[in-house]
Amino acid sequence: MTTLTSKFPHLRQDFLASIVVFLVAVPLCVGVAVASGVPAELGLVTGIVGGLVTGFLPGSSLQVSGPAAGLTVLVFEAVSEFGVGTLGVIVLMAGLLQLAMGFFKIGRWFRAISVSVVEGMLCGIGLVIIAGQIYAAAGLKAPETGLGKIAGLPGAFADALGSTEALASLAIGAGTIAVIVLWKRMPKALRSVPGALAAVVLATVATLAFGLPVATVTVEGLFGVVQVPGGDAFGELATPAIWGTIVAFALIASAESLFSAAAVDRLHDGPRTEYDKEMVAQGVGNTVCGLLGALPMTAVIVRSSANVGAGARTKASRVLHGAWLLLFAAALPSALALVPIPALAGILVHAGWKLIPFRQISALWRSHRGEALILVVTAVAIVAVNMFEGVLIGLALSVVKTAWEASHLRTEIVDKGAGPVQVHLTGNATFLRLPKILDSLEALPQDRPVELDLSGLHHLDHACRTALENWAERHSAVGSEPVRVTTAA
Repeated sequence: MTTLTSKFPHLRQDFLASIVVFLVAVPLCVGVAVASGVPAELGLVTGIVGGLVTGFLPGSSLQVSGPAAGLTVLVFEAVSEFGVGTLGVIVLMAGLLQLAMGFFKIGRWFRAISVSVVEGMLCGIGLVIIAGQIYAAAGLKAPETGLGKIAGLPGAFADALGSTEALASLAIGAGTIAVIVLWKRMPKALRSVPGALAAVVLATVATLAFGLPVATVTVEGLFGVVQVPGGDAFGELATPAIWGTIVAFALIASAESLFSAAAVDRLHDGPRTEYDKEMVAQGVGNTVCGLLGALPMTAVIVRSSANVGAGARTKASRVLHGAWLLLFAAALPSALALVPIPALAGILVHAGWKLIPFRQISALWRSHRGEALILVVTAVAIVAVNMFEGVLIGLALSVVKTAWEASHLRTEIVDKGAGPVQVHLTGNATFLRLPKILDSLEALPQDRPVELDLSGLHHLDHACRTALENWAERHSAVGSEPVRVTTAA
């Protein structure tokens, strides 16, 4: 008789890994939901779907999906503009768009996105999260814009210093961050408990023990928050503005998931990610989340790295983590009501800090300053405008930089004083270099014959070809001899 162990040879490792991932996921799911302006339980719903639905599907075997801090800003903006009731429709349509991209095998092309743009996106998101969650940690209302959040911090600290409740709330938030940071120095036995979970438990105990006037999570019950989108919500699809949000959800969630998959692949020697299948899996998960009115999901590097580090060998660990989340949400929802909101804010401030790629910025500045500039501009644009437009600005800069670097052109003019002036063009002649080419040619003496050698060009685009032909006609008309043009054989 075949035993359970022989059927599932890695069951023990996957079971233990699933417990670790579950403990990591609980505070993050709840924290992301609260920061996104939706009921805490919706974060758990997304985590459950990420485990029980996406976890079953092929793609990446060890990465774990759920609500991510990287989408917090975008979700909050969407909820503020369209309402919680419409969030499900946005997530549903984003999921369907991901499915389409997966079926049309677009997933692999996400690997072509400039790493600088992705790092800049994460940096901008991290800055907005940190600024916004400082207000939440102090129990204050945050300004709506990224610049407003950052500019208003001095005033927020001044207000907090004059309020006992705000100081107590800030103390809980700061204590949570301190526990997370220092937890790695604890004895090995204690480190088996994730730092974020330990911080939340300690913050909850401190709040109850000292009777601190700190806001806690509002609990509505798992089935009370699940809301299938209605006709009114689908009617919002007639609003053009909502489609920009849908596309932003789909593209940013896909990019974050697939870049996470690439990072997770470097952590283990198991099966590699199949990017198009992973895109389909993420699309299925987001479609289900949308039907339940929950938060959007992405692959989450924090949970995924915890899964690999805990010894997971197969997808069973991520499926089981979804089962533990479901049991927790169904059996212990009242436990959420004890959790202080500033503790969740502290978790997200720490998560936002980890999104800022300090080492990458420093390394890029030393070796590729253009890429470092794209990273910084993308981050600043996200803070100053919004996430979607900030990413588009970063992508546009990346394309312009690539086009500029690809249009290397060398212009050599040989004038021996007698005979024709020789002009040699080598490299790639594109419209980006056209002003420089024409300046050089128009500076040539009009009364001298010219030999224009184009045989060294690897590429000559239509704009340059037309401009050179027009210049040759003009110079031939006024010069002593027609311009002689030599091209590659």
